[in-house]
Amino acid sequence: MTEFTVRTRRTRELVDITDRVQEAVRASGVREGICCVYVPHATAGVVVNENDDPQVCEDLLDALAKLFPDGVWRHDRVDNNASAHLKAAVTGPGQVIPVADGRLALGRWQAVMLAEFDGPRDRRVIVVVR
Repeated sequence: MTEFTVRTRRTRELVDITDRVQEAVRASGVREGICCVYVPHATAGVVVNENDDPQVCEDLLDALAKLFPDGVWRHDRVDNNASAHLKAAVTGPGQVIPVADGRLALGRWQAVMLAEFDGPRDRRVIVVVR
């Protein structure tokens, strides 16, 4: 198991962590298997999507903001971050990616990204390769 920290800079953002995850795969020595990427946080997630065009990331964040607007949920009376919890629940806390020939078997345009919905914060990322 590998663990690293990502410091986010904005309230909502997608941070490309592909290189760090790939490094964990390389260090594991696994040639064929699976890689699990997980964040133990209730207001962050892990997504796999395009990161070559930054507009795709912004579009995803905008779509989630439209689906889950701020300030209209019961949990907002507690700490005003209900929409962050909902976005994290929909994106999920992790992804499983095949490993082939010692590398993440991502498509040409795919990247592994930490999805921050309640930042800025320090986020733990756990990577298990088997």
